[in-house]
Amino acid sequence: MVLYYYVYMENTKQYLSVSETAEKLHLTPQYIRLLISKKIIPASMVGKTWVINSSLFENRNLIFQLCGDVPDQKRSNQIDSKYNVLSFFTGAMGLDIGLIQAGLEPILASEIDPNTRKTILLNCPNIGLIGDINKYNKDDILVYAGLKKDEDIDLIIGGPPCQAFSTAGKRESFKDARGNVFLTFINRIIDLRPKYAVIENVRGLLSAPYMMDYPDNKNFGYAAQTPHQEKGGALAYILDKLEKAGYTVSFNLYNAANYGAPQKRERVIIFCSRDGNRVPYLKPTNSENGIYNLPEWKTLGQALSGLDENKQEYLNFPEKRLKYYRLLKEGQYWKDLPVNLQKEALGASYYLGGGKTGFLRRLDFSKPAPTLVTDPTMPATDLCHPIYDRPLSIQEYKRIQEFPDTWKLFGSIKDKYRQIGNAVPVSLGRAIGKQIVSLLENKTPELPPSGFPFSRYKNTDDISFRNQMKNKLMHRSEQLSLF
Repeated sequence: MVLYYYVYMENTKQYLSVSETAEKLHLTPQYIRLLISKKIIPASMVGKTWVINSSLFENRNLIFQLCGDVPDQKRSNQIDSKYNVLSFFTGAMGLDIGLIQAGLEPILASEIDPNTRKTILLNCPNIGLIGDINKYNKDDILVYAGLKKDEDIDLIIGGPPCQAFSTAGKRESFKDARGNVFLTFINRIIDLRPKYAVIENVRGLLSAPYMMDYPDNKNFGYAAQTPHQEKGGALAYILDKLEKAGYTVSFNLYNAANYGAPQKRERVIIFCSRDGNRVPYLKPTNSENGIYNLPEWKTLGQALSGLDENKQEYLNFPEKRLKYYRLLKEGQYWKDLPVNLQKEALGASYYLGGGKTGFLRRLDFSKPAPTLVTDPTMPATDLCHPIYDRPLSIQEYKRIQEFPDTWKLFGSIKDKYRQIGNAVPVSLGRAIGKQIVSLLENKTPELPPSGFPFSRYKNTDDISFRNQMKNKLMHRSEQLSLF
């Protein structure tokens, strides 16, 4: 089922018949009558005929519940943004909220998940909306964005699916369909030629191999002997494509806690500049333990302050897991149980390697939250409330990712967890937005303190990455010269 028309009922009569309503909703008249009988759709009987007030279509929540997906839509003239900003892989709009707070309101969003598309339209009803970017060329995108062919685009921003590069997955990079959509995104950036482009992704992108079905040796702008299996090959290929298209590229791995988020979430942020000037790294607003005379990281306790426990929406842990949580205090996890209970609780996982820090994890009010996952009830990535015997709630997820309390989410509880868990913290989006605005206004961006630790890892910036790749190639060339 696809919703055909729902935004504004201009030039439409006040009352519609069952058949007319069914046609607009792409449902059958029989199903409309069933919804009327169940009082899901309000209707009145005129003689022997049901009629539906056209105001029904103003109730987006109800209309969205009746349809499987919403159609693409062109940007409304009601969006009169100072800058032309296009958002791809938009999700629940955490990154976009940050951009808006910085003065960059997106005029186009791109998302394929039906419930997430509904979330976008519930909050931004006038935005242009498209789906799978593989199905839209440059001209299509401009039409949905409401832009003329000669209009300049100020910013394209997006976080392509990260599973193809995540260290937790198979890491098939561009062999994975999700990795290939990353390349499509790069091609759309090159086609549309924005002044700036920003690409967000997971830390695993820094070490992901190229992994395409091409001969073993490819030239990524570093040397002719870079094999596609080399760690970092995927990113090297992306950099090469962008630089050959005339973009200057810089990147780093950023911990969102350093930018005001109450969460230790690390993401690679790639800045691309059309004017040939390298975009500086983001200046932090906070720091661990207040180093560099910055305010300390915001804590989970600060983020959750004022929430009413009686109004929280959440899933439940299974009873067999609650048995152990009842023995754990704030900030503790499975290693704080007696050894016999550790073995009992973890089963075969107890004997596996690694720290297993996500098992039976009660959070700590006095620290930032760990990275939010798409389901806080999974055994290896539990996110239990510091004092209550339950996972973090939807409302708490929103606070930690810094979504407004009033932000609407469409779908089941699991859908809502996934949408918020996949988002970029608003503070990090705002820092990115402020950087871009300063550049668009020809202001010199404020620089970070020298030596600032942007994340817990070292050598995660573009300069270090390029040097590492060159050193690997030099070493390989020396080895080849021995034969």
